[in-house]
Amino acid sequence: MFVDEVILKLMAGTGGNGCLSYHREKFIEMGGPDGGNGGHGANIVFKVDEGLNTLLDLRSFKVIKGTKGENGSGKGMNGKNAEDVIIRVPAGTIISSNGNIICDLIGKGDEAIIAHGGRGGRGNIALRTRTNKCPSYAENGEPGEELEVKIELKLLADVGLVGLPSVGKSTIISKISAAKPKIAAYHFTTLHPNLGMVKTKDGRSFVVADMPGLIEGASLGEGLGDKFLKHIERTRVLAHVIDMSGIEGRNPVDDYNLIRDELGKFDEKLLDRQEIIIANKMDMPDSENNLKEFKKHVKKDIYQISAIKGEGLDKVVTKLADMLDSIKKEPLYEENKTTQHVIYKFSEEVPFEIEHPSDHLWVVSGPKVERLFKMTHFVTDESAEHFDYQLKQMGVNKALKDKGAMTGDIIRILDTEFEYKED
Repeated sequence: MFVDEVILKLMAGTGGNGCLSYHREKFIEMGGPDGGNGGHGANIVFKVDEGLNTLLDLRSFKVIKGTKGENGSGKGMNGKNAEDVIIRVPAGTIISSNGNIICDLIGKGDEAIIAHGGRGGRGNIALRTRTNKCPSYAENGEPGEELEVKIELKLLADVGLVGLPSVGKSTIISKISAAKPKIAAYHFTTLHPNLGMVKTKDGRSFVVADMPGLIEGASLGEGLGDKFLKHIERTRVLAHVIDMSGIEGRNPVDDYNLIRDELGKFDEKLLDRQEIIIANKMDMPDSENNLKEFKKHVKKDIYQISAIKGEGLDKVVTKLADMLDSIKKEPLYEENKTTQHVIYKFSEEVPFEIEHPSDHLWVVSGPKVERLFKMTHFVTDESAEHFDYQLKQMGVNKALKDKGAMTGDIIRILDTEFEYKED
């Protein structure tokens, strides 16, 4: 089964907790802190596997979770980092979130960390300072990133065969490559794109994609076109296959214009793509007359073939190879120069937000504040004091005062409430 789009929720692993511990050994006084750091939570990594050509393996998943890092322990022992979760996907996989492209994985071995695991919490050894030689607190592990992503496959093909149903696209790809698409005398026998590797007599090679037949309204969801039009976005050449016989009562000129119109509605850039026209079924009685009329209206390269008989295909293959030799491969998206092909960097998160839903109640929220709260292990007075100090450094206390908070008001962070005291 061909699956080219999946929605997943990713939950990277939480970091391991830091350890609150003190060195205890006979005859040694004031041993000091010896709590180790927690291990890093598991990242969720997407990696290209050239053996895959569908996202079928991911369809059964709703959520993918990373494991938690190991907790730190006494004697300065740091917790073990969790192993990354590797998700294998086909080349040509695009990952996005909230409409923003995160990465486009197109090459052998390409990989990208999509959800970062949380760092391990610091043990009290790491929290020592010049003024606090023996801290009585440690950090919990940082929560891993959570996000919903859209995973979309856009096939890596050099040439896209486009046309209405039953014009002979599947027959062509079966003749010029080893692909074995379904071929039958009815419309929409091709229900998903077929890829075929084509080799010329002089040793050049390229990949051709046979697209399901397009009909009027395909760009808006009619037929199968809107689902599969995206697979021609990476192609460098479009090969329009036209049934020149008119045996189904259609006009070849209208067929060509209809396909061009649907391509433009889907993505105007496709209209600038280099193209050739393949006039198929030239062995049929009316084909020659229809071709003469077609040439009056369409002034482009036209190659006459009979796909069923295998006639004229060598010239088409050679022409396509010549065209591809002169067309540079361009990335589908503007990308930076990292090996992971990361396109979009999420914007800097707002440190905090303050709401005042009722008298004497203030709600402080935001990723940074909530992460700080989750990483605070409230077991000692010093840990609470350190949390308050970090809020001051972040500007939360000043912002509350500026908005009118008074001593005795309730400050809520997530599901925990604190009493506000003016400095």
